[in-house]
Amino acid sequence: MATDLSVELVAVRHGITAWNLERRYQGQQDIPLLLPEAEEGLLTLREALADEHFDAIYSSDLNRCQQTLKWAEVAKPGVPLTFEPRLRELDFGEYEGKVYDELKNLSHYRAWIDSVGELKIPGGESAAQLRARLYAWLDNVAVNAQTGGHKKILAVTHGGVIRELRRRFETIHFWDGSVSQAQGRRWKLTYYTDANGQGEWQCSSSSAVPALANETL
Repeated sequence: MATDLSVELVAVRHGITAWNLERRYQGQQDIPLLLPEAEEGLLTLREALADEHFDAIYSSDLNRCQQTLKWAEVAKPGVPLTFEPRLRELDFGEYEGKVYDELKNLSHYRAWIDSVGELKIPGGESAAQLRARLYAWLDNVAVNAQTGGHKKILAVTHGGVIRELRRRFETIHFWDGSVSQAQGRRWKLTYYTDANGQGEWQCSSSSAVPALANETL
């Protein structure tokens, strides 16, 4: 296989919302950040990214991610910025706005939990559907990085998206892939293409954002 490009991808989760604190399934509901409660995490994230220069920025088009991006103060003139629906959270369908106690006795909810998210949620998505749109986005990232010379890329997104990225790049269990609000992961990635022009991302290292002492994979 030929090495086409190497990039650093930083993916961060949006800041705290009221529904996060109430432990409601938020999904694709356009819930804004909860201020001033979210400020501490957002300011810590801003400080962690203060010395970073990104060649391209992608953000979920939902309000809480756009607000987080604004707080991070990393969008600079001339840097391509894309508001990307494929970076939205999993569509929780009938579960959105609900808490565990409202759902725990429903057979389809218990089955969904037991499937580790693989079953399709009534009125929503399955994990496979989330992965399909996420991986299609990653293919576009590769194309844009090749044509635009992008070496460092930021994605502002949601907890479920970062969980799926961690499953792909870090090969960890579903339950181990969570990140807190206004935190994320940094991956060093290489994109390989085969003789048929098919591409594949491979990860050489992963670390927390903001950085943790002695934390790497």
